Amino acid sequence: MTADANPLIQNDPRPIRGWSILAFLVALPLLLMPAVWLLGERSMLAMLALFFISGLIALVIAVSPMGWQALPALGFRPARFWTVVLGTVGALLVSVAASQLGEPEGVKQALDVARTPSLLVASLAVMALLAPLVEEAVFRGLLYGWVAGRWGTTVAWLASSILFAAAHVEPTHALLVLPLGLWFGWLRRRTDSLWPSLVAHMVNNGLAVVAATLIDR
Repeated sequence: MTADANPLIQNDPRPIRGWSILAFLVALPLLLMPAVWLLGERSMLAMLALFFISGLIALVIAVSPMGWQALPALGFRPARFWTVVLGTVGALLVSVAASQLGEPEGVKQALDVARTPSLLVASLAVMALLAPLVEEAVFRGLLYGWVAGRWGTTVAWLASSILFAAAHVEPTHALLVLPLGLWFGWLRRRTDSLWPSLVAHMVNNGLAVVAATLIDR
């Protein structure tokens, strides 16, 4: 049975509403612009941390009217352990294959931060924990949930994957990230849970940060 044919998914009592998407799109720049203006340090790591913290706060604001129902609506539902393992292994294989095509400038700049030993812990916190959490909750949670409730899980999978890649802005980076986005989206669609893609995303980013540090040494 496909995800689109699953009546439990199609009749989800906790759908993401359009007002949640609008609230997020309004809250993010309202939080980000003054925060950037007030930020004294303009390092890459500080800017990334500021962006993702603002994104997390905007997400909380967007779904807060739903109360605790926001968690299952975003996809924070139980998942089988084997799907988490499969998702992680698959993400690493896709990432390794994509890395053979080159390393975008944005990735180089981010990993340059990780090559500073004193910033390893902070780099892991931002790039391997905070960034995947926000990206998965926004693209495979908020956006996926809204689209799936209107046009089905197949459209949600494709739309969230494409927009996830486009959000990386740099064309080369977007193209290289798209296969990962499709894989993460497939996991979300197949398991009806955010956990497999979230864990896979975190492990993938964490290994990239650690590898950058070790290679530099």
